This record gives sequence, C-alpha cells and structure tokens, in this order.
Amino acid sequence: MLADTDTAVTIQFLVSIDNQQLGTFTGCEGLGAEVSLETHQEGGNNQFTWQFPSRISYPTIKLTRPLGADTSRIATWITGITRGYQRQTATIKAMTTNGTLVAQWGLEGVVPVRWSGPSFSPDSPQIATETLEIAHHGFIS
Repeated sequence: MLADTDTAVTIQFLVSIDNQQLGTFTGCEGLGAEVSLETHQEGGNNQFTWQFPSRISYPTIKLTRPLGADTSRIATWITGITRGYQRQTATIKAMTTNGTLVAQWGLEGVVPVRWSGPSFSPDSPQIATETLEIAHHGFIS
C-alpha cells in the first residue's frame, strides 16, 4: 500500500539538545553540507583541471512550529548560553504522526543563533508561530 510507505506526509521533528527535549517542530530546513573545492591546473594537461576537497561548511538549521508550551524550553536553553557556552550535541528526529522514526540526524557543536516569536496583528489573524535557528559544526552518528 502506498499510504504505508509514503514517509513525506505529515512529518514532525523532535529536537533535543544534550538529551534536553525542546519539543516537536513542524518545519525543518537547512540540513545539509557543502564541500569547498580547490582547483589545480596541471602543466601540460589541457584536458581538465584537478579538483580537491578542502573545507566543509554547514548551513544554519531553521526549525518552525506553532507557539506552544514548549516555547519556555527554548528560552531556558538560550539564557543558559549567557552563563557560559559549552559544546553541546543535538538530535533531530523526523517522525510520522504515529511516532514512527523516519530519519535521524546528530549534530555536534550546537549553538542557538536566533529565536523569533510570533507577530500579532488584528489585521491579519494567523497561527502564532515561532522559529529557532541553530548553527552546528557537523554531523555525528
């Protein structure tokens, strides 16, 4: 059956920082990596240019969700950074609504970059959402 194998429908992202649950998010973007290449032209070889991997960089990850009770967990984590930063690890688990694990990513050297809360306007009533942006230094297994 297609419904049993279609994992892209209603995925939620469970996020924890050093085993401290930040809650479930409905959107996650920025999971990825980019390898920078250095090129080298070899004398006497005009057919191609050598390309060597040099550095790897990771974009920030943006997590979004409707405003809820777990918002206070983000505030606690961010204010804890002001008392001193220690490298932390994070886990992002992509799960179906019935709790089945679809995929999981471990992140090292996680630090909060930005939190933005909802905008309230009587002219355009919308669902109140929040966004958490985090940076990291790479993936771990």
